[in-house]
Amino acid sequence: MTHKTWLTTTALLALVALSGCGQASGQTKSQNKTLNVTLADEPATADPNKDTDTNSASLIYQTMEGLYTYNRSNKIVPGVATKVVKPTNQGKTYTFILKKNAKWANGQAVTAQDFVTSLQRMANPKTKAQYASVLSAFKNYAAVQKGTLAPTKLGVKALNQTTLRIQLTKAVPYFNDLVASKYYPLNTATVKKYGAQYGTMASKTLSNGPYKLVGWTGSNSTWHYVKNTHYWNAKNVKIDRVKVAVTKDETTAENLFKANKVQETTVSGQYVRANSNDSQLHTHLQGRLQYLYVNSKKTATNSENLRQAVSYAVDRQQLTGQVLNDGSKPALSAVPRGDQANPQTGQDMASEVGNQLPQDLTKAKAYWQKYLKETGKTKVTLNLLTDDTDDDKKVGTYLQSVLEKNLTGLTVTTTAIPHAQHVARDFAGTFELNLTGWSTNWLDADDYLELAAKGNTVNFTNWNDPTFNQLLQKANAQSGLARYNGLMTADKYLMSVKGYLPLYQPAEAKLINKNVGGLSYSLLNEAQYQYAYWK
Repeated sequence: MTHKTWLTTTALLALVALSGCGQASGQTKSQNKTLNVTLADEPATADPNKDTDTNSASLIYQTMEGLYTYNRSNKIVPGVATKVVKPTNQGKTYTFILKKNAKWANGQAVTAQDFVTSLQRMANPKTKAQYASVLSAFKNYAAVQKGTLAPTKLGVKALNQTTLRIQLTKAVPYFNDLVASKYYPLNTATVKKYGAQYGTMASKTLSNGPYKLVGWTGSNSTWHYVKNTHYWNAKNVKIDRVKVAVTKDETTAENLFKANKVQETTVSGQYVRANSNDSQLHTHLQGRLQYLYVNSKKTATNSENLRQAVSYAVDRQQLTGQVLNDGSKPALSAVPRGDQANPQTGQDMASEVGNQLPQDLTKAKAYWQKYLKETGKTKVTLNLLTDDTDDDKKVGTYLQSVLEKNLTGLTVTTTAIPHAQHVARDFAGTFELNLTGWSTNWLDADDYLELAAKGNTVNFTNWNDPTFNQLLQKANAQSGLARYNGLMTADKYLMSVKGYLPLYQPAEAKLINKNVGGLSYSLLNEAQYQYAYWK
């Protein structure tokens, strides 16, 4: 989930950015040609205050724009704001001036009040924004969430129509990434009109990005992104119309691509293995981890012995190298590769922490016997919840096989459901074992470690460890190298007690039609179709 999201994707799909837009010959003639793309599963919402899955994040990413955005080289640049600003007050106060030509798809100006409306609504506990914690550094956020202060007291204010001020309680190292990826405006009049129904379908949504959302009913599997002619940078959007089709089966996606019915799609490791020399095939590692969550809220699964046994039973190298074989990498710890660098040496945190998740069948069986003894059982049946996508079902089958083989007396049943339903069960805690994921929107280890923290709305395991909480809080109270070392200490402790079980860092394999330009990929962001063009 997404930042994350869950990010499947894809969320969030991975998170991927389109780049390298150029002017091709015959551009005027080809501009009206529809670009056909696929998405791995149905989005749950078009409401940026409420999205938690990567498929929703994908839809929002194409149709909305924050104060900052990402350019074709995946660098943060001004979006609705006129410039990337330097904070004052020791990094705690940001003042943004909005572009006067920033417009909604209905032609209305994007105002500072539209950002205030969105951020206050997100912080309001009545909205039930499940990822409201991205506002946790805002002044008065905690009191607003508890209901002891009104949302109007949140540290965000429209000084006039084009001036927005945000006040924080502390400096946030990755704040610019949050501004670019999470703090979207909402058209104030439209939100007032639809209330809680905002974002449930295209007709109850209003876009301010390069494309507007057309034809999404909230449950259908095809829709369009249509060029927003009022977008401030519309003249540089080269493709007027993008058709999106949810395609869960990657063999179907491959066949659609070969028939030129889609020009960008995700394919499986099986295709990668068989077609590694295909010039239209592009693979990239994602800023994401896939997990096996063990529910601490359930009596049958509230056991460190169980978590240790399961983790040691899994061969993550075999999982990525033989089951997936698509460029994915085995998880080393709670922090993925490329997520954070040592501020002094530049070394990647994942490699510096090292492999905290080896397979060790002797330890797996010993912990399993301790689990059986503490439960007084000789046979146990546990259910594994997954998405109904190809990759999730393959990983689910592998986990079922390896756990039943190595943990005598264990039977694993599997339940594969659509992603939106899966996300709902994540939040409801209605699972025993859960194959899920998290995509980040910024490169900082804290985003992954917070998934195990007390009080985090996306701590789906319901695990709570005072030692870990203290380590994480201590790390985040520091800066620079001290903070980096503190996060590493928290990571190592989390893995030693297996608060949750990281499995692998996914890679995404894309087929891109040779006649389409402007597509490149990064750890953080997914395709921005505004940069695509026909060659």
